[in-house]
Amino acid sequence: MSDLLIYEKEYWQSYRNIAGIDEVGRGCLFGDVVAAAVILPQGLVLEDVNDSKRLSPKKRDMLYDLIMEQAVAVGIGYADSETIDQINIKQATRLAMKQAVERLAVTPDYLLIDAEKIDSPIPQLSVIKGDATSQSIAAASIVAKVTRDRLCQGTWDALYPEYGIAVHKGYATKFHREQILALGPTPMHRKSFMRNLFVEEQTLF
Repeated sequence: MSDLLIYEKEYWQSYRNIAGIDEVGRGCLFGDVVAAAVILPQGLVLEDVNDSKRLSPKKRDMLYDLIMEQAVAVGIGYADSETIDQINIKQATRLAMKQAVERLAVTPDYLLIDAEKIDSPIPQLSVIKGDATSQSIAAASIVAKVTRDRLCQGTWDALYPEYGIAVHKGYATKFHREQILALGPTPMHRKSFMRNLFVEEQTLF
């Protein structure tokens, strides 16, 4: 686990509260992109924290509870499908990340961001594959993933039960694409994504 603290240990020498930031849902056809910012206590080692994509749902849920219990502060940010269509997914991701930082109850002194930069006066470092190399970013990836999955399985699936959102989480599975073609897109579908996916059916979107 010590290798996941390599960035934190370097910056803890100069900064007290370091926030890790990551997002989930960037490649989905449906729903918000969700970002999380997590400040963990100096020196805390969370066993098994890793890139959320490498963890089972059960493990993610367990670690989510642990992170929420141990963290100095956690912030969540959202950018909805309309925003994504208006400003593009990259800018919407940055917006959600900025919102997550602004919603932290404790203002961070330094930001470690997974492969992105955001508009903030707080000093920051963009870390390539940060969710696999920084404990703070990995923790943020877990919080963002669990938060978004719960929206998919609860609120969003209840709103649009015919689309199978609880199962595929809004990604472009065969079933999801078939339902979009059969029923049309919902207001929560990203029209800009589907124009590329359904080239022959552009009149639908």
